Amino acid sequence: MKKTMCASLFAVLLAPAIAAAQVQAPKGLGTEEFGMSPRELVQAIEKTEELIARCMREQGFQYIAADHNTVRAGMTADKRLPGLSEEEFVSRYGFGVSTFYTGLPPQLSTGYSPARVGLGERNVQIFRKLSPADQVAYNRALLGDDVFSTLAVALETEDLSRTGGCTRKALTENFKPDQLKASHYNPQDALINKDPRMKAAIAFWQREMKKVGFEYGHPDEIEPDLRNRLSALTEGGKLLVSKMSQDQKAALRKLQDFERLISVKSHKMHEEVLTPIEEKIQEELFSRKVQ
Repeated sequence: MKKTMCASLFAVLLAPAIAAAQVQAPKGLGTEEFGMSPRELVQAIEKTEELIARCMREQGFQYIAADHNTVRAGMTADKRLPGLSEEEFVSRYGFGVSTFYTGLPPQLSTGYSPARVGLGERNVQIFRKLSPADQVAYNRALLGDDVFSTLAVALETEDLSRTGGCTRKALTENFKPDQLKASHYNPQDALINKDPRMKAAIAFWQREMKKVGFEYGHPDEIEPDLRNRLSALTEGGKLLVSKMSQDQKAALRKLQDFERLISVKSHKMHEEVLTPIEEKIQEELFSRKVQ
């Protein structure tokens, strides 16, 4: 995309006349995941982890409640590897959904794994000392059917619907019913998306993505779609790559190639077109201090 095109687009989308009617965010709406304030997010994480630990004890397993910093580290590990910028990461690995898939549970991964980071090293070591059969039972109790939807991953992606086991039970006690649904959308993002400038930017994003063969209504639709495709291909994430047929391996490589292509284009468009507008609108919405 040419810089002149972006500059012209910004000039229109950021025009003060369009923003004149912008209102502030409703009282109580925060800037973190699920519309929480930083303080609320810390409290939600720590309470949820305590509930997970209690539930696991009731199931006969040891689990040490991770502190906020550990879970936050897992959240911020998304699309991050040492020595790589986010742009470099996306160029090599896409969004990191299918490109790192092995079929191993996160506790046994040795490379990129936000899920493993968010569980905390002590819990990883507890898991690794179990027999293979007990490892399966442990993760069924902790995470249910989707062993990659840890608390950190669920919070970062703002999708609690994939969680299971004790993690799901704890979230049910700590989050609102509508927040547990796949259809839930961050109220801050919903406000931003209603802004005329963002509507115009998304329409521009759609047109540019369609030109190269990608038809999505919003950037937020891409990663969930990739996860659904990967899940369908890998029997819900339970199929080891080493156990795949040649056709399954070919299908996985095709999905990985698709992920790299779409993520590079979407990321570039997001950084050049959407992020500046989103930050401008957020600044206007939260001109008051969020506690």
